[in-house]
Amino acid sequence: MDGPHAGQTVPHVHIHVLPRKGGDFEKNDEIYDAIDVKEKELKQKLDLDKERKDRSVDEMAEEANEYRSLFS
Repeated sequence: MDGPHAGQTVPHVHIHVLPRKGGDFEKNDEIYDAIDVKEKELKQKLDLDKERKDRSVDEMAEEANEYRSLFS
């Protein structure tokens, strides 16, 4: 699902890539705690919005198509 019904208030493309290897965490779900810790560290060091520029709906659609082709 996509759009407002999915809680998406701003049209955008969003993807997560989590490289993993066997045994990287004792319990598989521990990765989520590790992600939370790293995210807090990064937010303290980076202002991710200062370099962000708005894209048009057409630009976002083109980007989505590029990503879609990688997963076909």
